Amino acid sequence: MRFDYYRTSVATVALGMIGATTALAGPPQAAVDKVAPLDLGALGDHIGAQTISVTIALKLRDPAGAEALMRRLGTAGDPLFQQFQTPAQVRAQFGPAQADVDSVIAQLSLAGLTVERSSATTLKATGTVATMEQVFQTSLHQFEVAATRTAPGYHFQAALSRPIVPARIALAVQAVLGLNTQPVFHSNYRQSPSEFAGAVIESKKGSPTPTGNLPGFLTVTDFANRYDVDPLYARGVDGSGRTMGIVTFAAMTPSDAFAYWNSLNLKTDPNRLSIVEIDGGPGAPSDASDSGETTLDVEQSGGLAPGAHIIVYQAPNTNQGLVDAFAASIEDNRAESISTSWGQWEFFDNLANAPVSDAFTGETVSTLRATHELLLLAALQGQSLFAATGDSGAYDLVGQVGPGLSTPLSVDYPSSDPAITAVGGTTLPGTQTFATSSGTLAINLPTERVWGWDYLEPLCNAAGLTPMACGIYPSGGGGGVSVFFPMPFYQFGLPGTQRSQAGQALIDETTTPPTAIFDLPGNFAGRNLPDVSFNADSQTGYTVFYTSDSNGFGVQSFGGGTSFVAPQMNGVAALLGQDARHRLGLLNLPLYALAHTESATRGPQPVFNTIAAGDNWFYSGRNGYSPAVGLGTLNVANLATWLR
Repeated sequence: MRFDYYRTSVATVALGMIGATTALAGPPQAAVDKVAPLDLGALGDHIGAQTISVTIALKLRDPAGAEALMRRLGTAGDPLFQQFQTPAQVRAQFGPAQADVDSVIAQLSLAGLTVERSSATTLKATGTVATMEQVFQTSLHQFEVAATRTAPGYHFQAALSRPIVPARIALAVQAVLGLNTQPVFHSNYRQSPSEFAGAVIESKKGSPTPTGNLPGFLTVTDFANRYDVDPLYARGVDGSGRTMGIVTFAAMTPSDAFAYWNSLNLKTDPNRLSIVEIDGGPGAPSDASDSGETTLDVEQSGGLAPGAHIIVYQAPNTNQGLVDAFAASIEDNRAESISTSWGQWEFFDNLANAPVSDAFTGETVSTLRATHELLLLAALQGQSLFAATGDSGAYDLVGQVGPGLSTPLSVDYPSSDPAITAVGGTTLPGTQTFATSSGTLAINLPTERVWGWDYLEPLCNAAGLTPMACGIYPSGGGGGVSVFFPMPFYQFGLPGTQRSQAGQALIDETTTPPTAIFDLPGNFAGRNLPDVSFNADSQTGYTVFYTSDSNGFGVQSFGGGTSFVAPQMNGVAALLGQDARHRLGLLNLPLYALAHTESATRGPQPVFNTIAAGDNWFYSGRNGYSPAVGLGTLNVANLATWLR
């Protein structure tokens, strides 16, 4: 069994670990640390003449034109329908003007940096710390985060003031990424605890699926049966000839995925898996960096499309890593579909740990714009992209901010980007049984519902605990309204979409009076998410084959989170693409076009299964679109028929 590891042009310096190699585990995933970072002083004093690299994201010459073409490529009846472009065509028509590229390279080279083009919209600039500080008019320091009970310590670098792009090239530059290397993104992989409020989950009680597995122990075969993928398999559709990409920030142990597929008797190519190290990669597999996330992404996507090939683009957990990983996967253009299960609040940049006094710097906003323009290029090339919406219901930033800060309604990024398909979560029907101190307590869910753990409140009430103290709030499928991205055209006029709620703000409640850090726009006509959903509740969840760096190999049960839905959609897209015999592009375009027809949810072959029950702690399910589950779950075989 062979695993293909190789590097791209952007795979040079692992900025998150100065001087480290991939033999060492990377820093833990983004979290609110118990201790503040310690400023160790000037970065140059620590690494001397060693060079560092940043990514210079350049602006598209005609982003409005790219948006318009994306719409035409996905509109049935248009002369350009599904006439997807090559990377060379995209670069020639929409890439940064060559004069701008040459000017940026020349100016940065004159300043002492070594610059090379790494993708259609990105440059890599390398130089000493002193040169970087001079070019971008800031100071770089080294910081240390001490180890906690649950996470190892690590170092990172950050600018002490907002970096300033040289005036002569500022109009051409969208973002400068890599000066801050603190972990940014969290995974959306969730495991159920062994008990809630002292009530133990009785895993052996419940209704088995048609394939014989109990909720909490489901596999890709259960997914295929539940959401009607099996008719595609019966016709020989298994993803053959397709390639799936995974964008991730933690490494994995490849043998775990093959063990999972072999356990299900899936026929797979032993050479199907390739790993691309971006910016030096995220380090060796580790529990702290959440290698389980990457593992399940590969297992789920590869299990649903066993005939497809998989490329894992793994990068350091930074904004630079996000942009560079997407840039590589899009420039490659080998993967017809790409998913990521990582995210952060769309306006959040590690506020709790950031040493920079201005937490909401231009870097975060420009990262969103730089990534959006990359996703646009992917859509023009016919690539289908998917992102998890998060596991904190309508309050995505819970768990990303420290104690004493308010928790306004918020959504996860990059799923909030309108050029990506956002996937949320449901809970499967059935009876969940718990052993309490006063006897057995059964919670019956008659239908598939929005994933929100408020249905477990009877357990908390019996123990006299609030939902937060009980550990169930705000667990659920991410969903809501973006306050950064406007509502895309494909959601115009769709019943059930909403505007952002008024009175939402991030507030430091530890001061007197409380200090308003950021007011979220109210009544903003923003992008609604998710677009579609599948089962993501860990209570009705899945198994993962995983090698822990602490406990060795094992089979984890009761795994959930929208982390499962993103790779599942990736696998589904590989099947749909093989069946249709062409690329699909941004899947939102045909999905929402179909949503405007009555046959979408009614008639002999409905594509959407509406989810009317449950809520994600704020938004409720309904017969039609909702910011809780989007358009509903998919009947995959019927969608395949419609796409053909």
